[in-house]
Amino acid sequence: MDKQASSQAERLMLDAKKAILQEQHQRFQALQREERWDEAWKQLHVTLSCAADLLKDSVCLLEKAVTQQKQLPPSTSSSDPLQSL
Repeated sequence: MDKQASSQAERLMLDAKKAILQEQHQRFQALQREERWDEAWKQLHVTLSCAADLLKDSVCLLEKAVTQQKQLPPSTSSSDPLQSL
């Protein structure tokens, strides 16, 4: 897989994880509104796990962007390190 395709795949994966996180958060909020506290507590764990996974992958992507930016010669580096992804 070339660099551009890999970057697109990583972005799609982050978008999918963000959508999953939003869905889990909505479930948690619905359980709270219904005052189903035991289920809401369990859902909170799932929601936080999804959030942690998304943050971890986001940090990895940012670290990769910074590493790639540092490897570019000064004359060709852009002002936006994420632009190369």
